[in-house]
Amino acid sequence: MAEAVVSSGQEFSSSLAKQKAPPANINAAQWRNALFVAPYLFFFVTMLVFPLIWGIWLSFHKADTFGVGKFVGLANYARLFGDRIFLQSIGNTFYFVLLTVPALAILGLFLALALNRQTRTAAFFRAAFFSSSVLSVTIVTLIWRIVFVPDFGFLATVYGWFDAKAPAFLSDPNLAMIGIAIATIWWCLGLPMMLFLSALQQVPAEIYEAAALDNANRWQTFRSITLPSIKRTFILVLLIQVVLQFQLFGQARLMTQGGPNNASKPMVLYIYDVAFKRWDLGLGAAASEILFILILIAAMAQYFLTRNRGEA
Repeated sequence: MAEAVVSSGQEFSSSLAKQKAPPANINAAQWRNALFVAPYLFFFVTMLVFPLIWGIWLSFHKADTFGVGKFVGLANYARLFGDRIFLQSIGNTFYFVLLTVPALAILGLFLALALNRQTRTAAFFRAAFFSSSVLSVTIVTLIWRIVFVPDFGFLATVYGWFDAKAPAFLSDPNLAMIGIAIATIWWCLGLPMMLFLSALQQVPAEIYEAAALDNANRWQTFRSITLPSIKRTFILVLLIQVVLQFQLFGQARLMTQGGPNNASKPMVLYIYDVAFKRWDLGLGAAASEILFILILIAAMAQYFLTRNRGEA
């Protein structure tokens, strides 16, 4: 009898201990979870990380399509900064960014303010302005070559109505980059507009109603309510466009071939010519790394600005 009581007591104690045992940590790291991200990691490493490391390594070697030659250190970079055309391409790229980025931000904000209405007309114009963003670069350049072509183009026809001569956007060294910028602004305007529209629709309507009760005019409302509310989006649009416009290639390649006299040759077109026409892969890789550094600086500026804004 006593033995039965002791055994039942032991069973009760063991069951009580099991109930008090802490549950397994469901957040503990498990290696099998890596299977879910393995496909992404595979393509990320093979398509981004490995080419980046390979490009850096290649930039320190004399290389062509037949193979990688001897290690030359910083010789490729020294050749780049001694090349007048490369330095001109850097200036062209910065000039293009200066032409396009402020215009895209300001025009995108203006269109967003004008079309931030719940009407069919506003919806139609939003779709019309955004529709150009889905076109390929080939279609965009074809349209604007028809506009800019001398003597017979659309612009020349309009100027002819007033007995005037149209500007030679594709053949004048002073106007070639401006012509490419006009085509690019028309092409890329839809994305900033939609980002600003999304930000404007997040601003509470009660704030505008309170401003109306205080007899605030449109400029005061825009300066004191709208602009502070979308400031983060405005910074984001600026920096996204800087990163995108630094990569100018297709428009310059198809509209002007980088001419006349290299006046519209950006950095990416220079890399293309060096690596795939002159077959100097080492020099092209070095130019690519310089472009990467410039884009990285813009991306880090975006990170720090948005982070500081979030902490404020």
